Amino acid sequence: MTSSNETTARAYNDLVEINKTATKGYQEAAEGVTNPQLKAELSRLSQQRAQFAADLSQHASRFGVSTEDSGTIEGALTDAAAAVHRGWINIKSVVTGQDDSAILGECETGDAIALKAYETALQASDLPAEAKTVIQKQHGQILEAKNKITQLKGQTS
Repeated sequence: MTSSNETTARAYNDLVEINKTATKGYQEAAEGVTNPQLKAELSRLSQQRAQFAADLSQHASRFGVSTEDSGTIEGALTDAAAAVHRGWINIKSVVTGQDDSAILGECETGDAIALKAYETALQASDLPAEAKTVIQKQHGQILEAKNKITQLKGQTS
């Protein structure tokens, strides 16, 4: 049986890793698109995810959790899946001649994966209320971003 602190540590570690990966993924996407407005939006989302990771790390430290030591198996698996996803952004941009719509599709996929991870963290019954509040707020902002990416993708097709 996992303790409340282990659940909290796992949630924070997984979400920090996902946001670090999203930071890199969005930056790579911004570099791959040709439309200047898309570049600006994807760069903004990259910065947002970097801020999410920093906020989560800082918040985790209040519970005595160090997100620098992401040693959980779940965290390693999440990071591996995210690394694969980053690779797909690179491959897609090369194969499709940097097709903006395809790159946005990969961003959508990344956000869908992030949303699932946030929802999993929120389902933990022993996650402290303060942690849930931060995670719910970020979840809402990621959902907004995913919806905007979907809208932008529809405009580039």
